[in-house]
Amino acid sequence: MKKIIGLLLLFPALYAPVMAQTKATITVSNPSKLDRTNAVVPVSWSSIVAKYPRLDTANFKVLNSATKKEIPFQLERRGQTEVQNLLVQVSLKANGSAKLTIVPGKPAAITKKTFGRYVPERYDDFAWENDKVAFRMYGKALENRKDNAFGTDVWVKRTNKLIINEWYKTGDYHTDHGDGMDYYSVGLTLGAGDVAPIVKDSIFFAKNYHYWKVLDNGPLRTTFELGYDAWDVAGKSVKVTKTISLDAGSHMNRIEAAYSYSGDALPVVVGIVKRKEPGTILMDEAQGIVGYWEPQHGVDGTTGVATIVLGEQLSMGTDKMHLLTRTLAKGNQPVVYYNGSAWSKGNEITNAQGWFNYLNNFKKQLEQPLKVSVL
Repeated sequence: MKKIIGLLLLFPALYAPVMAQTKATITVSNPSKLDRTNAVVPVSWSSIVAKYPRLDTANFKVLNSATKKEIPFQLERRGQTEVQNLLVQVSLKANGSAKLTIVPGKPAAITKKTFGRYVPERYDDFAWENDKVAFRMYGKALENRKDNAFGTDVWVKRTNKLIINEWYKTGDYHTDHGDGMDYYSVGLTLGAGDVAPIVKDSIFFAKNYHYWKVLDNGPLRTTFELGYDAWDVAGKSVKVTKTISLDAGSHMNRIEAAYSYSGDALPVVVGIVKRKEPGTILMDEAQGIVGYWEPQHGVDGTTGVATIVLGEQLSMGTDKMHLLTRTLAKGNQPVVYYNGSAWSKGNEITNAQGWFNYLNNFKKQLEQPLKVSVL
């Protein structure tokens, strides 16, 4: 051992390759004119391992190179055994950048900011949330009940705590006890941004989801799958699997709806249920944005709901129940879109203009994503 140490002292160049394996540097840059606050950024795990092949997944930290402070992170697997991405949460000024360093060491505990689960004790609900918003979808056990519902449900929050388990445990989530509540009405509609096939202006709703799988569950991103049994769409058998992701700090879910059907293309709509009383509506076909600031729900406040549909050949309109964006499912390509919500009593987005500004900025951020390099 003394001889080895002596050689390293005499020939430090021999030691350099070993030192090079003790860290990797990630540069995250913001090419846009918008500040990015607490953005969850994926970094390809294979690119990290290529620079740091001896990295121990159970024993490393991510540091801000300038401040030396730890950065929250998550190992994203997307349902696979192997890690797919390193997720880091950063804030960047417009046209700014940050350097992060991966070094050996035990990371500090990270506050869990996203969560989702199957809820068998409440008729097979699937509920999910982050530090801003909460949602649920309805399962098979609710299907034959009078209170059945189809689309996406919103639970409004004004706490950064994760509250799904607490609310289900008490069963008293229709009353606001200071952290939020459930007053959003879905019924037999698309609710707050669900998707369904459409033929000759008739929406063909799937029954409630029958299969679920959690792919990742925090602390920074929760991703899960919901699978639906085949149903008849104007004489055509159709199946769909929805992959839904929610990041910490975001008001918007990312949804991939992968349809299985015969033929070249399937017309579908992404929709938001309308209320009887007047609300404030944004329908921007060029940007794929539908924003809805609902009429006030008495003392409960007002819910903002939105969808942002990606892709071309979009058209927008309404029917008796919905604000709709039409698009096409083609071949093996999923329909990709975002849906989300805000609450006037959430102390962040308090009016229609604030909600529409958020949506426009969100779309700009999609068009100019943060750039990542690993050295």
